[in-house]
Amino acid sequence: MSDFDPACLLDPPPFPADRVAGLADRLARLIGTSGDVLFVQAEAVTALEAAAASLGRPGVKAINVVTSPYGAWFGRWLRKAGAAVVEIRAEPARPVSLRAVAATLDAHPDAGLLAVVHAESASGIRNPIEAILPLARERGLLTVVDAVASLGGHAFPADALGADVVVIGPQKALAGPAGISAVAVGKRAWEAIDRPDAPHTSTLSLIDLKRLWLDAGRGALPGTPSPLELWALQAALDRVEAEGLDSIITRHAEAAAAARDGLVALGLTPWAAAGEASHLVTSFAMPADVDADAFLARLRAADPEISPGVGAGAGRLVRLNHTGRRADPSVVHAMIAAVAAALRR
Repeated sequence: MSDFDPACLLDPPPFPADRVAGLADRLARLIGTSGDVLFVQAEAVTALEAAAASLGRPGVKAINVVTSPYGAWFGRWLRKAGAAVVEIRAEPARPVSLRAVAATLDAHPDAGLLAVVHAESASGIRNPIEAILPLARERGLLTVVDAVASLGGHAFPADALGADVVVIGPQKALAGPAGISAVAVGKRAWEAIDRPDAPHTSTLSLIDLKRLWLDAGRGALPGTPSPLELWALQAALDRVEAEGLDSIITRHAEAAAAARDGLVALGLTPWAAAGEASHLVTSFAMPADVDADAFLARLRAADPEISPGVGAGAGRLVRLNHTGRRADPSVVHAMIAAVAAALRR
């Protein structure tokens, strides 16, 4: 049994309101943004929906890249807000091609927004945002990036890439808490969000956060924030800054390379090519002659963090999770050993 005592989580001291702005500034430096960083007191999927609800409206045409269920959800939320959505659907569980993005931009010169996920933990692929975002900015589109699974695992200089809105969750490569997330909003994005008909009095309203926190001097967060999540975020940022973001990115890249090498040594082919793969998750297709349920059961008995792929085209994928603190050679070696044992059986 674990020695962890849940009682230690009861009655935590309040997080000082005057230190919340400091957390936002520290995240801004990690994201590489000069924009405003807002905290959403929920898991990152809520922050993604808040971005869609605040940017979408009748009269806006959005180009939405779909390479996982998260992209599909974002398009659904944009439509719910009244936007017209043009979807670019990549081959199932594969990255989108720059050619497909360029062709869609050419076909819809009246589009005002482009949304894309950077790294997809659902399948272990990575979209080429380094090429996509400049292309969109050249044509005047606002850009929204879901960087929940990529910040800390891949280089992501938001301003340099031209990202107007960035959604992050500290629970992935930064190895922080899952119950708080953040949205970075640049000046151009505020011009689109701050309007008379913007949604308000809602958990999904970025304008509420602007009025009640940014415009009020970044003191106390509105509502009743969870002190546990804020203390945990501070601890995670302390650890990230002590190690260094570049070092963390390198650690994830090395873990991904080790996982790929291990799979190849077993005669398996990594699902994504090296230049299209996420550094946080390495996936492979189960051999056709194995029983998928039995194979996964053996793997998960060895390590519960080994899991099946998620979404269309990922049904027979196995994901090796080397995210956050798991981006460690010993963890990768243990996962490869578990795959080898499952194959032998």
